[in-house]
Amino acid sequence: MHITLAHVGSRSRGKDDFNRLTESYLERCTAFVRWRTEAFSTEKTMLEWLDHQRGRTGLTLVLFDLRGRQLSSDSFAEWLGKRRDEGAQHIVFAIGPASGWSDEARSRAVLLLSLGSLTLPHALARLVVAEQVYRAFTILSGHPYHCGH
Repeated sequence: MHITLAHVGSRSRGKDDFNRLTESYLERCTAFVRWRTEAFSTEKTMLEWLDHQRGRTGLTLVLFDLRGRQLSSDSFAEWLGKRRDEGAQHIVFAIGPASGWSDEARSRAVLLLSLGSLTLPHALARLVVAEQVYRAFTILSGHPYHCGH
């Protein structure tokens, strides 16, 4: 399985604390999955990039959207584990533009998720998503990270 953490907005500003922490969680994920990050200047360029992704199975697109579902960490892990067990090859978790996702983008997603009703800067949202992906894999593997041991 391959995970891409994508966002629409300005490129990351080097090695600030948010980016270092995000990369730290993604590096921890390498025990479970391959990953990469992508930044797109517009939603259109991201959708074009998605159209060019090829694989054995269709790409699984998850958009973070204020109108999306809120899941607990356990429920998110269950969702991710089900995709893994069904043979999903590539999951893209995408954080949207400041103006929100278009209807076209939302219609292409298999899941709309919300991080809550607060508006977060992209760097912080990426960090939260990276940590939750790592947490999900630790839950699935029975690693004690989630329990705080």
